[in-house]
Amino acid sequence: MKKIEAIIKPFKLDDVKEALQEVGVQGLTVTEVKGFGRQKGHTELYRGAEYIVDFLPKIKVEAVLPDDLAEAAIDAIISAARTDKIGDGKIFVTTVEQAIRIRTGETGDDAL
Repeated sequence: MKKIEAIIKPFKLDDVKEALQEVGVQGLTVTEVKGFGRQKGHTELYRGAEYIVDFLPKIKVEAVLPDDLAEAAIDAIISAARTDKIGDGKIFVTTVEQAIRIRTGETGDDAL
């Protein structure tokens, strides 16, 4: 099993969700996060004072998938989230040793 974490621009969430559903992803977790990379921050003017906004709003999409679905999900995220501008985000893939469905006790791929 693989865990895919994608940090994307907030306005791309619906596109990414639809793309993942089309390739067969049945469940995911979405979290509002803040961060920065090469995009850095920017300055804003508030009540006449200028200040730096270091952390930019992003969305983190997480899904745990069977190994055979991981590449299709990664490709779907890339095609749906890409704007070809700085700040499009990142995808992280890690191996998951075990998954357990609490309600039934199913384990492994059956728990997904």
